[in-house]
Amino acid sequence: MQSFALQTIFILALFSLSIAASGLKSLNPCSDDFLQMEAYKEMTRKVNTTKCRVLSTLGAQFAWNYLKTSQNQTQITVLIGTKLIPADIGWLAWGVNPDQPRMVGTRAIIAIKLPNLTMVNTYNITKDVKLGCKLQPSPALDFRVQNMAAGSHAGFFAVFATLILPDQQYNISSLNHVWQIGRSADGSEPNMHWTSLGNFDSKEVLDLRTGSCRNIGHHRQHLRKVHGILNIIGWGTLLPIGVIVARYFKQFPFKLDPCWFYFHYSCQVLGYTLGSIGWGIGLLLGHESKYYTFHRHRLIGICVFGFTTLQMLAFRFKPAREDEYRKHWNVYHHFLGYALLVMIPVNIYKGIKILKPDNRTWKWAYNGILVLLAMVVLALEIYTWAKFLCAKYYKKSNQGSNSRPGNGSRSEKGK
Repeated sequence: MQSFALQTIFILALFSLSIAASGLKSLNPCSDDFLQMEAYKEMTRKVNTTKCRVLSTLGAQFAWNYLKTSQNQTQITVLIGTKLIPADIGWLAWGVNPDQPRMVGTRAIIAIKLPNLTMVNTYNITKDVKLGCKLQPSPALDFRVQNMAAGSHAGFFAVFATLILPDQQYNISSLNHVWQIGRSADGSEPNMHWTSLGNFDSKEVLDLRTGSCRNIGHHRQHLRKVHGILNIIGWGTLLPIGVIVARYFKQFPFKLDPCWFYFHYSCQVLGYTLGSIGWGIGLLLGHESKYYTFHRHRLIGICVFGFTTLQMLAFRFKPAREDEYRKHWNVYHHFLGYALLVMIPVNIYKGIKILKPDNRTWKWAYNGILVLLAMVVLALEIYTWAKFLCAKYYKKSNQGSNSRPGNGSRSEKGK
C-alpha cells in the first residue's frame, strides 16, 4: 500500500512539473485585429522593432518598443488593448511599478470609457487607495508621459502612450508592469474591478529588449491547479471511497473481513496524504497573496484538515472492542466522518468558484465524480435495503411456519 501511495505521489509530482513547464513556452503573438489598429501601425512606422504579445490574463494584448534617448533615460511607447464587457462602458489601466510587480505603488495610465465620453489620465496608486480612498488623477509622476490616447477598433478598447523613464528607477530588462480592467467609473474615478483571480494575477516582470517575462500569475495558476487536483483526488474522491467501503463491506450487506479494512485504510491514508499536500500548497498560496484572502475557503480547509487528522489518529488510538468507551467513540467517529462528507464538497465547490473564468471545466469534472459516487452509493443502498427486507420477510415466514398448531402435534405423535 505504501509503495502504491509513493507511486501516486510521484506521478502527481511529475504532472505538476509538466504543468509548470508549460508556462515556459514561447509567448503568444497578438491577434490580427489588434495588429490592424492604427496606433500599432504608427508605432511600427516610427520604430520597426516593435514587439507584441498576448498577456496572460483578462484577454489583454500588449505592444511596445523602446528607444534610448540619453544616458539616463529610455523612451518606451506602449499600446495595450482588450475587449470590455459591456463594450460601451468600463476602464482599462496599464502601469509600471519601480519596486515590485503589484498594484500598490504603480504609476498607471487609465482610460475610462463612458457611453458618450472617453478620458485618459495618469494616476498614482498608493496604499490609501487600497484602503478605500478615492482614486483621483495625478498629473505629476516621477516620469514624463506623452501622447496619451484611447480608442476602439474591432471590439478592442486600447490605450496608447509614450513614457520617458529614468534608468535609475526603471530597468527595461526587468520592468514591473501591471494591467487591469473594470466595469464602471464615477467620472474620472474608476470603480473597483472584479475580484477574480485573473484580476489579481495581472502583473509580470518584462524584459523589453527580448520580450521574455517572469509572470507571477502563471506561477500561482500552476500551483492552484496542483492544489485543486490533489484536493479533489485526496479529500473529494479517495476519502469518500473509504467511507463507502466501511459502510457497505464491513458487515452488511457484504462481509469482507479483513479485506474491507485494508482497502478502507489504504484509501484513507492515500487520500489524507494527497489532501494534506494540497492543503499545504493552499497555505502557501494564501501566504503569497498579501492583498486578497478567501476567508471562508481557507477556514473550511483548515477545519477539513483538522478533522481528517483526528480521523486518521483513530487507526492508532481507537479504544479496544471491550472498552466501555468504544460505543461513544464509534458515535464520534461516524459523526465526524459524515460531517466531512458534507464539508469537503462544499469547500471544493468554493475553490472552483474562485477559479473564474476557468471554473466550468473544474465544476463539470467534479460533478462527474460526485455523480459516479452517488450512483454507487444508491445502488449499494438499494441492495442493502432489499437484502434487509428479504431477510426480515424470510425470518417472519419461518417463525410463522414454526408456530402453527399442527407442527407441534405431529412432532408429539412422532415421538
